[in-house]
Amino acid sequence: SHLLAYPVPNLVTYDPAFAYELAIIIRDGIKRMYEDQEHIFYYITLMNENYSMPAMPKGVEDGIINGMYKYKISETKSKLKVHLLGSGSILNEVLKAQEILEKNYNVSADVWSVTSVKNLHYDALEIERWNRMNPTETKKKNYIQQITEGEDGIFISASDYSQILTDSISKWFPNKFTSLGTLGFGRSESREALRNFFEVDAKHIVYTTLYSLFEEGKISKENISKA
Repeated sequence: SHLLAYPVPNLVTYDPAFAYELAIIIRDGIKRMYEDQEHIFYYITLMNENYSMPAMPKGVEDGIINGMYKYKISETKSKLKVHLLGSGSILNEVLKAQEILEKNYNVSADVWSVTSVKNLHYDALEIERWNRMNPTETKKKNYIQQITEGEDGIFISASDYSQILTDSISKWFPNKFTSLGTLGFGRSESREALRNFFEVDAKHIVYTTLYSLFEEGKISKENISKA
């Protein structure tokens, strides 16, 4: 459904993971549609998964609206540094993966909540066009480039949606980006089984992260074989 939102230019689409994200999005939507009278409409995906809702971290409002923000900074200090991205309820699997990577493999993993891939994509295309049309001006940076500037380490994204969705924004990240996602639907009787089938759950996020580190020569053959 999020892929189908792409061809509709005035459709704003969001995929929140937490209640505070939803509150910020709805408030912004009311302002834009009713106060500012913008000719747009919203599509917001809410999952029926049952999980606790955390308090809102400080200063994330703009990130929620723009499409991405850093939700949790790793407390593990390690030379092995990664960034884990998730949209909607799969963020819980991403947070589980962060814990496993830190405790079992001494990998420092920051977690990012991606609330709108379409917002990020449209912004990046707009900035690319501006740079193309203004070749003599100082190049502008898109939102992804601004918030990931100076970040070390690889990026791993997990999604319950089609894998091509997050792949569509991969080229604007500063380091190697691996996109995990589904390829169709109706393959399993539960979300847990579906995520296992498409290899997007916590254990597969952990393994993909370790494999990406192995590819960069940061993890030994013995350790990746063990994993």
